[in-house]
Amino acid sequence: MSHLLFEPLTLRGVTFRNRIWVPPMCQYSAEHQDGTATPWHVVHYGGLARGGAGAIIVEATGVTPEARISAQDLGLWNDEQRDALIPVVDFMHSQGAAAGIQLAHAGRKASTYPEWGTEHEGSLPEGEGGWRTVAPSAQAFPGLEAPRELTEAEIAEIVAAFAASTRRSIQAGFDFVEIHAAHGYLLHEFLSPLSNTRTDAYGGTLENRSRFLLEVVDATRAEVGESVPVLVRLSATDWTDDGLSLSETAELSVWLKAHGVDLVDVSTGGNVLAQIPVGPGYQTNFSAGIRERADIPTAAVGLITEPFQAEHILATGQADVVLLGRESLRDPNFAIRAAAALRHEIDYTPAQYQRAYK
Repeated sequence: MSHLLFEPLTLRGVTFRNRIWVPPMCQYSAEHQDGTATPWHVVHYGGLARGGAGAIIVEATGVTPEARISAQDLGLWNDEQRDALIPVVDFMHSQGAAAGIQLAHAGRKASTYPEWGTEHEGSLPEGEGGWRTVAPSAQAFPGLEAPRELTEAEIAEIVAAFAASTRRSIQAGFDFVEIHAAHGYLLHEFLSPLSNTRTDAYGGTLENRSRFLLEVVDATRAEVGESVPVLVRLSATDWTDDGLSLSETAELSVWLKAHGVDLVDVSTGGNVLAQIPVGPGYQTNFSAGIRERADIPTAAVGLITEPFQAEHILATGQADVVLLGRESLRDPNFAIRAAAALRHEIDYTPAQYQRAYK
């Protein structure tokens, strides 16, 4: 019996072996605070790859030192960082998984304490290795230090930084690139009228608020050429009145497609404090809405935990790909388990582990 979860998907020059992908999840494990991958990253991403995922997207990776969420984040602003990622990519490829990387700038949510390993939270003081953050407007995220408003010249510099990190991504062997424009980080901050009160060419109308992201997309596409897929992660709604809405995000997705984006990774929220009705598959309707209105492939994410649930999302046209985050951490072999549950034969269970499935 055929199942959509295990049907290959081709985007440009890359064919993914299945539709079960692992989204970016920060590890806060660049232990020397230099943005460089460590043995943890080789083992972590390698373990996910041998579990049968079709693609794995490496965590949010800063395009500049100031772009990182924390000082323990990965970066890709120099060649040493690029070279440290090559073994990560090579092992993922050896297990048959496509390798992606999420390039990011954290904006006003940068320079924070990491999620684990400390009793502190909030903004990391400059005296402890933190830095002054930047944003479209000088408005702080609740609980964090106020950012400085970016100039138009600085916006152009960040576009160039995304392009340079994209170039290094391809040199490291990544098969595709995802641009992070969700969860309240810099590009989302520009998209949302709640955090962008500029009056220049980068503020006001949706077209103006989208300008920065589209410039990053154009620069990224120019670096990767025509055969490499480019993805964008969006927060489809701010879950707040007067914030970014599904209708605006769908319109933006039409523009993204016209600028060469191949798939929209649909999440929600993160830019302001909001009441979010969290539950199994709570974001899939946004993926479905963008897929239908913008006629672009989408990925659904958010409390997708069971094989039949994941298959249902694809079978009902809510998405073209399912992204399993926390469930992949709990069960790195989810794809193998899903194949067994759906009675679908696959040929990429690692030979070393096959005895476990007999």
